[in-house]
Amino acid sequence: MTTENEDIRRLKGRVKWFDPVKGFGFVVSDEGGPDILLHANVLRNFGQSSVADRAIVELDVQSTDRGRQAVTVHSIEPPEASEMGALADLDDIDPEIIRAAPLEAARVKWFDKGKGFGFANTFGRDEDVFVHIEVLHRSGLADLQPGEALAIRVIEGKRGRMATEVCGWEMAIRSSDS
Repeated sequence: MTTENEDIRRLKGRVKWFDPVKGFGFVVSDEGGPDILLHANVLRNFGQSSVADRAIVELDVQSTDRGRQAVTVHSIEPPEASEMGALADLDDIDPEIIRAAPLEAARVKWFDKGKGFGFANTFGRDEDVFVHIEVLHRSGLADLQPGEALAIRVIEGKRGRMATEVCGWEMAIRSSDS
């Protein structure tokens, strides 16, 4: 395997697919060429356990004997809104209220990707927070694992507390430091 630093290049691309159960996925570079392997450990070093299909990523990529592999994730942008479904629960809520909601520390209680939703608990509150899969996709994520630490924006929705944005705990810490 090649490990020389001069072989590492920063590239931008789009997630082709990522499967957190398998622990890897692939990115298609904007420059073309073979797909880039994105391993779950590299993604976890960025502070996320998953990434949404079609999300835009900026990566350090290394060419190895086994092909191109991501070694560092620098940024993830969610897929464009036109590529995602609508979420009726947020339609009637003033966007300013959604943007003004503070990030809260949370842990995933459970999430079922097949059902398209799950719940999290925020620190110091007894009520569950509903997390819809479209909110995950809008946040650049594809799945959540029980016990995973998050930062979420929460509003009072039509049916109780619901997440409007989800990010990895490490990402929230980085955002507050800037």
